[in-house]
Amino acid sequence: MPLDRQPARIDPLAHLNPQQRAAVEHGAEPLLVIAGAGSGKTNTLAHRVAALIRRGADPRAILLLTFSRRAAVEMTRRVQQYAGAAAAALEWAGTFHAIGARLIREYAARIGLNPAFTIHDREDSADLMALARHELELTATDKRFPLKGTCLAIYSRTINTEASLADVLAQSFPWCAGWEAELQKLFAAYVAAKQKQSVLDYDDLLLYWASMMEEPAIAAEISARFAHVLVDEYQDTNRLQASVLLRLAPDGRGLTVVGDDAQSIYAFRGATVRNILEFPQRFAPAATLVALEQNYRSTQSILDAANAVIGLAVERFTKNLYTERGAGARPRLVTVADEAVQARYVADHVLAQREEGVALRAQAVLFRASHHSLQLELELARRNVPFVKFGGLKFLEAAHVKDLLACLRWAENPRDRVAGFRVLLLLPGVGPKTAARALDAIAAAADPVDALARFTPPPACADGWRALVGLIRTRAAWPAEIARARAWYEPHLARLHDNADARLADLVALENLAGSYPTRERFLTELTLDPPGATSDEAGPPLADEDYLILSTIHSAKGQEWNAVYVLNAVDGCIPSDLATGTPQEIEEERRLLYVALTRAKDHLHVLAPQRFYVHQQSAGGDRHVYASRTRFIPRELEALFDCGAWPLGTGPAAGCAAASPKPAIDLAARMREMWR
Repeated sequence: MPLDRQPARIDPLAHLNPQQRAAVEHGAEPLLVIAGAGSGKTNTLAHRVAALIRRGADPRAILLLTFSRRAAVEMTRRVQQYAGAAAAALEWAGTFHAIGARLIREYAARIGLNPAFTIHDREDSADLMALARHELELTATDKRFPLKGTCLAIYSRTINTEASLADVLAQSFPWCAGWEAELQKLFAAYVAAKQKQSVLDYDDLLLYWASMMEEPAIAAEISARFAHVLVDEYQDTNRLQASVLLRLAPDGRGLTVVGDDAQSIYAFRGATVRNILEFPQRFAPAATLVALEQNYRSTQSILDAANAVIGLAVERFTKNLYTERGAGARPRLVTVADEAVQARYVADHVLAQREEGVALRAQAVLFRASHHSLQLELELARRNVPFVKFGGLKFLEAAHVKDLLACLRWAENPRDRVAGFRVLLLLPGVGPKTAARALDAIAAAADPVDALARFTPPPACADGWRALVGLIRTRAAWPAEIARARAWYEPHLARLHDNADARLADLVALENLAGSYPTRERFLTELTLDPPGATSDEAGPPLADEDYLILSTIHSAKGQEWNAVYVLNAVDGCIPSDLATGTPQEIEEERRLLYVALTRAKDHLHVLAPQRFYVHQQSAGGDRHVYASRTRFIPRELEALFDCGAWPLGTGPAAGCAAASPKPAIDLAARMREMWR
């Protein structure tokens, strides 16, 4: 074909902006992409992977790490869309914990683990911690010893921050510092119990992976697999995850991390903003930095306010978000008398927006802590406004869901004592002592299922015991196996729980979900590592309604967007939380939390500041009000970026904005501390 007749080549990157394109086309040297809120981070990272494949990289040698299974699936889908059939071989995409589990299972025999190990979720891990705590007689101390959940939290923070137990206790759990020696023994017993039962917990998946990378032979094998390592949401990594990455690519070659220091809000999980702030200096020469500043979500007025809030941060990568969407309406900064008035304001405006064509599902109410929305929930119920709340009970925390999963986990690993204990207690006539004797017999036997069959149960549950042995012993094709387990469990569900029909719907949803996994082991592993956020994630909203409003903690809202956003309780004591102002680092994270909330809004943003809170059942003086100042993160010099006012009109300060910054005439800090005790 003559040159002048050849079809023009389509540039696959033509729709990217210059900064996105620079990130996509970067070479193999270490790269840090600072991706502002709504700047097309996912699209940029997927295009970079696709570009690597088009330039000849083997998809099987690309490791793509995310923080949720859903993100990994979406990223893989986009890569396949951009790179075509060659991307089908992209087989190493998943969460840190899922990839860790996969590598640990592959190398299990070489590192002293049973390849058939099962993985405990947080609640199961806490139960195993409780068993170890009981066996060490730490439940019988004359002074308050930390409960199982606190013990697990201390253990987890010690692992993920790579800090000493003494430092973790001093910095995060000072009231437990006197128990350091006992906790050291407890954690040793907990680790021994996990190894004896062939179970790993959530933290082990990173710890074992990092430890494997300290063994030169194994580290060389794993590093040689991956020519390119790309990480999403790098600001959410902890020290242990950063250690894994630096051992995968010590010189940084082939390493790309994407994130936003301004959205680092998970220190309570062990994440540290230092990982992303210090990333460029990890290498010599320093990693290249590309900032994505064009926002595709919000109006410029909303971005101006958010930029100004984060611009007061003590330390950050400088960026200034801008958009081509136009100015739009300025965000509203509204003073209200109290939480009841705040609830009425939100309900009024949500319904008004609905009448103007903004669906309820396109609107969200965000708050720092789950209990901040209680007054609003009452108001919405009174007005018959349906809503779904995120940040509360998780799908896998429901007792009936955990019961069914325990059946599957025990069948997968009959030495899993926590799963076995839960299943045995479902049988009528079986109490903790009988269950413990049966599990002791299993632990001592070469064939655990045979030991279960030979155990003599109480007469009242003989039939149920035989049915249980059959369930554990007989392996059906997957996913028919979960149907058998559900059929065995249904009579117990009706006997043990109220609302059995509603709970059964959850189990049917779980069974449907299981059908998307190839094996029982993959189902149990991935469901534990990336559980649905709430029952509504899998079973659909618990509403028979055409539409519903979103209520969410700010942490749960990260990564989401809505046309209209209402931020509750923008006052000191709530944002920042009175419990998170002990150090400058905590205060800076609270600032970033408010920034995340502001940048969820596309067109309409309302920030509400109640002037007083009604506090119940005080030890002295009975019920009373405490007064609040607007959040320190929106000082007076930022007011020009908001439409300030009081609601209802004519109430509140004469200036039309909640008071901020000046020293109050009362000791508010002391009152706010008292309020949250």
